This record gives sequence, structure tokens and C-alpha cells, in this order.
Amino acid sequence: MELRILCVHGVGNHPIGGLWEDEWKDAIVESLRMLGADVAPVVEFVYLDDIFAKHPIDAVDVLEAIAKLAKSGVTSLFRQPKGIGDQVRSTAGMVVQWVENETLRNETRERLEATISDFKPDIVCAHSLGSLVCYDSFTGGGAALIKGRRFVSCGSQIGNPFVIGNFAAGRLSGLDQATFWYHLYNAEDDVFTAEIRLSKPNFAQIETFFDIQGFADHDVTQYMRHRRTIATVWSDALMALRGAPLTRVVPPASAAARKVGAIKWAVKPRKRALLVGINEYANPAQNLEGCLNDVFLMSALLQESGFAAEDIRIVLDGRATHEAVRERLEWLLDDAKDGDLRFFYYSGHGAQFPAYGIGDRIDRLDETLVLHDFDWTRERAFTDDDFYALYSQLPYKLRFVTIFDCCHSGGMTRAPVSKVRGVDPPDDIRHRMLRWDAEREMWVEREIESPNPQFERSLNAGKAAKNAPRFTHRLGQAMDLRASSPAALKREAAARGHKGPFLPVLIYASREEEFSFEYRHGPLAYGAFTYCLAKTLRRDRRLKRPQLTFDSLIREVRKELAELGYAQKPVLVAPSEIKKQKIPLSIG
Repeated sequence: MELRILCVHGVGNHPIGGLWEDEWKDAIVESLRMLGADVAPVVEFVYLDDIFAKHPIDAVDVLEAIAKLAKSGVTSLFRQPKGIGDQVRSTAGMVVQWVENETLRNETRERLEATISDFKPDIVCAHSLGSLVCYDSFTGGGAALIKGRRFVSCGSQIGNPFVIGNFAAGRLSGLDQATFWYHLYNAEDDVFTAEIRLSKPNFAQIETFFDIQGFADHDVTQYMRHRRTIATVWSDALMALRGAPLTRVVPPASAAARKVGAIKWAVKPRKRALLVGINEYANPAQNLEGCLNDVFLMSALLQESGFAAEDIRIVLDGRATHEAVRERLEWLLDDAKDGDLRFFYYSGHGAQFPAYGIGDRIDRLDETLVLHDFDWTRERAFTDDDFYALYSQLPYKLRFVTIFDCCHSGGMTRAPVSKVRGVDPPDDIRHRMLRWDAEREMWVEREIESPNPQFERSLNAGKAAKNAPRFTHRLGQAMDLRASSPAALKREAAARGHKGPFLPVLIYASREEEFSFEYRHGPLAYGAFTYCLAKTLRRDRRLKRPQLTFDSLIREVRKELAELGYAQKPVLVAPSEIKKQKIPLSIG
């Protein structure tokens, strides 16, 4: 039996006939031997060094590239990298240049395509930037190249937000024509690698943990000979050679789910909810009163709407830490499929968080949830960077409803007498958002440019009020993945067979410049927005009117709040076709 394996290297010193070739081959042969295989693998290589050499990068480009790849923090941004040496620098610079340089991309793609056509491999194994070259070739017009073959990516930057936003039109496509795509992922790999979250029957991310003291954990041979790689990639390859059925493949979605089409709630979806409420904070002066009541009110409303009690998780007060909420969000969105309903609700404080970008300049203003362990550091700020890694690749026909009963106006304003759900930053954080106006002899708010003004305007319905805080990164909107104009992103996405990043149904309790207030219901406190929302939905059900749409719900809640004297206007952000659809929460 013969197994033909094509290896595609990343950036670095990869001369033809060099020692690196023997290292790749030895790792593969050793792994197959451990399975007792009687297979002589035929290994071929794609050589890219001569192409990379034609596109040199300077030190300034490298530093900027490191900032672009690292700013999202999806992997190990907040650990001190073990290997900020030549490998990390050269890889960062060349990955960014490859993403932004169409000529370089074309040359590498043509080299790969020619080698595949000549060698006709059974498996394509690609490391680091080599995996991006492969992904580029296997999506869009080149999909037939991987047809009937297995693809193995390792030490890969394919899932890095900068790469997804600037190269993949905000979303990763599956390789539908591949026999299988294995993504080997090591959380200790510091070379700007990232997880890939795809719900595809022929895709699996394989956790291949290893930790080499003092290095960046980017070694391809460690990936190739890892015990989990042996138990999946190499074991599956041998089974295929012997004609044995592959049971590892995830079964396709059910027939009912495949027929959902435009979401129709007559097919009862799988439902799951996560509810977070925080009354008690580390600083007692920030404590709230109604958030726990809000959570129990929402849980009751969801159960009235068909959610099973066991499918609703709540996290309250001291247990609602950054790590705990992210962990439970992974549970919420795990294995989400077309036709499912997932619901995330947050009741507590919000804040604005100014963050440093390229060149240590403040270039973004993030919304953040103020979780129990929030301390005004990036590690404890739950911003959209934490969130979009979980939702941006979800299937389009999933319904994911998110509600934030908090405000983010603390920072340039001081809270009014009534209790509001937003906190002011300490003065050193507040200073990041200010500049000195010498003419006025006053501190004024710094102007921070939106990363994509066209999308910002379209998602948030125009500019906020004058002198309002201007968020460049709102929760749930994945602005880092929307690098192109709306028209350009649409064209790029169509070429890759998708529609851009997934957009949840986002319901904010107030506009950017407003406060979200608490309401006292006799001796009990609730969020004014949450109480009016639940009351409106229950009234709709009780009167047996036609079910509310998302649009009409927000209009009615906004009207109710205004009549009660609350100066807050709830905001809905969602794909236009969903705004007009009936709300699943009003189903009895």
C-alpha cells in the first residue's frame, strides 16, 4: 500500500534537500510505524522560500504585523511569548504581507496547485503560513484541488481574526470537497495561531497540546507525531487505505434541520440559554439591586416560551467571572446547528474600555461587560474580542438572541441620582479617553476613528447624539472581521461561498449615549428595560394577538419606557430579514 503525502512549509529556512525534509519524513514514518502500518509513505514537498525571498519585509513592517496579529488576543496574547525571536518575527511579517499582497498570494497559490496536479497526494499537510496558502487554494474556484483528499493544518494562523477579517471576508468556509479537514491546535503555540470553530461534518479540531520549555511551541514535528494526531489523522488514513469505514466523521444535520431553509419555527428547534446577573461587585459602591431578579424573571419567561429548565444555565454574582462566563458561553454555542435557538442574557454593569493598538496608541473604544472580577485590565474586560471568536462562525440559520441590560455611558459622564447600570473608570483609564484642548484650557474627549465607518453606520443606524461616546467595537458586531466596505465584503464573501461573519440578534437596553436604569416594583428591583420587555411579551401572549416581531417588540418597549419617564431607548441590531420575523420567545 502506498500513501502519498504532500507537505507545505511556512516561513523560514527550507532549502531543497535540507535537514527539515528528513525531520518531516521521520515524524510521519514514526507515527505510522506506531500504528503497526505496513505502509511506505511517499512524501513530497512544496518549496516556497524563493517566492518569500522576492518579497522582503523590514523591521517596521514586522512590528506593525505583530501588532495586527496580536491585538485580538484570541490565543496567548496576554502570556509573555516564549519565542519572540526570529521565527515569530519573520512569521508575523510574512503572514501579514501575504494577506495584503495579492501578487505574493497568487505566486504561492500557483506553486501549490502545480505541485498537487503533478504529485496527486492523498493527504496535504501544511504548517503555519503554508496552511494559509492551502486554504486560499482550496476555497472558491480552487475547491476541486482538495476533492477526495485529506487536509491537515497545524501551527496555523487561518483562524486569526486579522487573517479572517482581511483575507477570508470575515468568515471561514468549510472544505466541502475534502474527504476530511483536521486542524491541529496547540494553545501553547505563540506564533499567532488560533482555534477554528466550524460546524461541518468533515472538519475536526484536534487538541495537540505540547509545551517546549523556552520555545514558541510551533514545531511541526511535534504536531505530526503527537499522540492525538496518530490516533486521528494517521489512523484514519490507514483505515481508508484498507477500505474500512471511517466512523469518526460527525453525522450530518438531521433531515428536519436540512429542510429548515428560511427559519420556520413550526420545526421545533433545540433551545439553550445562558443568563448572567450581577448585583454584588468587589467595590460595594457599584452594587446593583435588580440583576438577580432579572435573571429569574427571564428564566421564567423562557420556560413559558418552551425552554426546558435543564437547558437554562444561570451564573450570578461572585461566580460570574470572566473565565466562568466565557466557559459557559462555549457550552451555550457548542454544536449549534441550523434551526436551533440559543439565548444569552446579561444584567449588570457595562463600561467603555479604551484599548491600545498598533504603536501603543489608543485606537479603539470597546464596550465591555463588567463581570465580577473586572479590574480595568484587558485580561478581565469581556469585550467583543472575547465574544466574536465564539459566534462569528456560527451557521447562518441558527437563531442566536442576545440581550444586554446594561449601559456603557460611564466614563465621560457622571451617574445621575437614580441607580444606573454603568460604571465610571478610574482616572488613569479615563485619561486614555481624553486630550488637552489648549485653546479652551479644558480636557475634552479624544476622537477615535471607527475601523469601518460604513458598517458602523449601517449596523447602528447612523451617528449617536452629539458629544456621545463613540464605540469603535460594540458587543456582538465583530468589527475586526469586517475589514472591507459592505460592498467589497459582499463580493469577497460570495467568491468564497459565504455571506460574511454571523451576526446575532442584538438587543441593547439603551443607546450608546444613554443610561440603563433600574426600576422598583414595590419592594423589588428590576432592570427597567427587562421588566418592560417581559411585560410586553406576556401581554402579547395573553391577548392572543399576532406574535410580535423583533422590530415591533422594541418599539413597544421603547414606548413603555418613555411613558414611565425613563430616558433610555432600546436598540435592535440584526439582519434586516430577521427584524421583521416573529419572536420565538412569544411562542407558547
